[in-house]
Amino acid sequence: MMQQYEQAKAACGDAILLFRMGDFYELFHDDARLASQRLGLTLTSRDKGANPIPMAGFPHHQLDGYLARLIQQGFRVAVCEQVEDPATARGLVRREVTRVVSPGTITDHELLDPRESNFLLAIVESRECRLSNKANSAEPATLGLAWIDISTGAFQACQTTPAAFEDLLARLSPSEVLLTENSSFEPPQSNRAPLVTRQAEWASSEKHALDLLTRHFGIASLDGLGFEPDCRLAIRAAGAILQYLTENQPAVLDFVDHLTPFLQETTMGIDEATWRSLEITRTIRHNRREGSLFDVIDRTVTSMGSRQLGEWLSRPLTCLDSIDQRLDAVEELTGHSDTRAAVRKSLKNIHDVQRLLARVATGRSTPRDLSSIARTLAELPGLRKLVGALASCLAVQMHADLDLCEPLRERLESTLRDDCPLSAREGGFVVAGCNRELDELRELARGGKQWIARYQTKIAADTGISTLKVGFNKVFGYYVEVTHQHRDKLPDHFIRKQTLKNAERFITPELKEYEERVVSAEQGAVELEYRIFCELRDAVSVMLPRLKGNARVVAQLDALAAMAELAVAERYIRPRMVADPVTHIEEGRHPVLDVTQPLGSFVPNSTSLDEESGVIHLITGPNMAGKSTYIRQAALIVLMAHAGSFVPAKSSTIGITDRLFARVGASDELSRGQSTFMVEMTETARILNTATPRSLVILDEIGRGTSTYDGVSLAWAIVEYLHDRVGCRTLFATHYHELTQLAETLPRLANFNVAVKEWNDEIVFLHKITPGAADRSYGIHVARLAGVPGWVNRRASTILEQLEGKRPSRPELRSAARGGGEIQLTLFDAPPHPLIEKIRRLDTNHVTPMHALELLQRWRDELDDGDELVPERATSSTSQET
Repeated sequence: MMQQYEQAKAACGDAILLFRMGDFYELFHDDARLASQRLGLTLTSRDKGANPIPMAGFPHHQLDGYLARLIQQGFRVAVCEQVEDPATARGLVRREVTRVVSPGTITDHELLDPRESNFLLAIVESRECRLSNKANSAEPATLGLAWIDISTGAFQACQTTPAAFEDLLARLSPSEVLLTENSSFEPPQSNRAPLVTRQAEWASSEKHALDLLTRHFGIASLDGLGFEPDCRLAIRAAGAILQYLTENQPAVLDFVDHLTPFLQETTMGIDEATWRSLEITRTIRHNRREGSLFDVIDRTVTSMGSRQLGEWLSRPLTCLDSIDQRLDAVEELTGHSDTRAAVRKSLKNIHDVQRLLARVATGRSTPRDLSSIARTLAELPGLRKLVGALASCLAVQMHADLDLCEPLRERLESTLRDDCPLSAREGGFVVAGCNRELDELRELARGGKQWIARYQTKIAADTGISTLKVGFNKVFGYYVEVTHQHRDKLPDHFIRKQTLKNAERFITPELKEYEERVVSAEQGAVELEYRIFCELRDAVSVMLPRLKGNARVVAQLDALAAMAELAVAERYIRPRMVADPVTHIEEGRHPVLDVTQPLGSFVPNSTSLDEESGVIHLITGPNMAGKSTYIRQAALIVLMAHAGSFVPAKSSTIGITDRLFARVGASDELSRGQSTFMVEMTETARILNTATPRSLVILDEIGRGTSTYDGVSLAWAIVEYLHDRVGCRTLFATHYHELTQLAETLPRLANFNVAVKEWNDEIVFLHKITPGAADRSYGIHVARLAGVPGWVNRRASTILEQLEGKRPSRPELRSAARGGGEIQLTLFDAPPHPLIEKIRRLDTNHVTPMHALELLQRWRDELDDGDELVPERATSSTSQET
């Protein structure tokens, strides 16, 4: 047995091996030690001798639960099953590793979040990319990427740069990443760091990838898939994924029927920092879905629709026509409330077909899965009729793409019971009347009441014992029961089986033969039902492409209907999308706070970014007044509009935005040796280097992680750079009131502030954005509201008064040449110097040339000596100092 275990362990590499032994899965050696720590299993040993083998295990029916816990902790797990029936096997039961499960290769819906995709990502580096990780390279670094969700079959690939890769990584949030053995590339660490798996170099070689992909898809070349000739790295990454699945989940390959190129230029760029700052799919504080934008706007009724909506939200469109098509469909559904309600009611009866089909393809489906597919198909005719009543472009396309699959539906419905069990090996899921042979076996297995009645009548007549009866129990099987007073009347072929208090039970050769037939019938019925199930599963497998197409249509319809439901429920309006780089939002609301706060308590604000109103808005005001909320709200509204959703506003005109940037909040990355300020500057540098005139940038409190003078200097220069060099729409929130003077020299910059009301030494936050600059930050007031001790607040007020009395004047901009020349900036006027005071008081009209030379000499000597210069009194009318 242990030799068999060692062979299986060697075959599965670094995976934790679950070794089936009878009714248990056992773990040995280091796997057992790990399981005892991570799973709370009792650690025992196989051998109590000098070298005991550590051992731990759990009952076989608890596999899914323990498997889920190991996968969630980032482990790869191999399952070694008994592939022979112990009752018929000769010698040791043969065992094989039937599957290797890792975070990126899960198909079990019990182990997956139904609302989120689960991606396996492969990364292949170019030679230049490898060199750039070791030394500077003149060649552009390139990465080949491919990713797949094997629970739905979605398979895509592309080529990109390392910088753009971080954006994709934030969107995909893969659970597992494939790298070559010699790869020097390391995915950025995050709160949801993926499992990193290493592959041999040959697994992603160009020739092997081409051979593997063309053979798998049954095509002569990959040209027809839409990949450009120079996309060799993307093809290699796709080949690496297929090789990995071939080795670990070969059964799922039949479900992978298409590879699609991912076109980055058709989607809005959103980097990892922006993704985190805007809390699009997860919150910053708890890294949870609850409280994120996705969580608040998700009104879908199916898991497929939820995943589709999440994909649209993570990949906002930049094609004006495509966005308008979605908006047209949402608008039509908002106007047809009866149709929308009927569609959503029908969708509630539809199951997660995408992941059910993955189970069918891997041979792990159950009768209940097939029954769920049948019930889903039963909803399609009514759903197709409802969609046919709509006229939008997407509705027409969905109506055409819905395939009713009527023959398959009829076969499934006529074969399966409504309340199917989970296991196909136990029977009891095929309806009566479906199969004549099965009906006969079931009748025989139920005991054949007519046969039992006839037999009881016959032996009663033969023996003359009218009170005897034929019965059955699970321990002794069939028996003839006779009271003690009649037992002597029984013939010799009645064999005593059990003695009771008032009776005895006997068995006869004829009854024993019948019992064997009944037992055989029970087993035969179960086996026949399993054969029927396999035939049904094969019939569904043949229809996989058509069923997957239906699942895509249902997911899109659910996402569109959900956006329409959201628009009606929360009073959203359709944004007007234009090609010009402008943003006009009238009375916009933060989509998350508007829902989570009490009804009517959120204060709406307008935003207008264009050449006339200012491309850059500099927003000042106190803490807690709503600056960060305001700039985030504008960014989220723009993102939602590009995803094809209605937006929370009274009206809006949104220009196509190629990239969205957000630098909000403070965080450090100690694992990379980066302080809070270093992270802030790194993210800001990326914005300045990659933003275009069609981008939208929101910045909050840039420069606050260093000294005041450094911070003001950096913030000032960043604003000028965005204004002069980039020219993109920007919302810049700051506490540096000195920056408000930039409106005097930057023509496309406008000052705004968050209004507050002072009353009896208290402040009231009005949360309203108004034109103009704020003159105070009210930080001490906010500290008091936060519960800072009163002594600290009083002392801070005293210090503030002293500092404000000595506050230097605001910055003055001195530019040698605007629009191209270097900018010389003096932040603060220097304090008055005694020598300057003496020169200012000198009456030059009454100074002789000789005395002027004497004064210059004296002042120079005083400067050299470092003595304090004190203004002198006038000494004569001809050489007077005043």
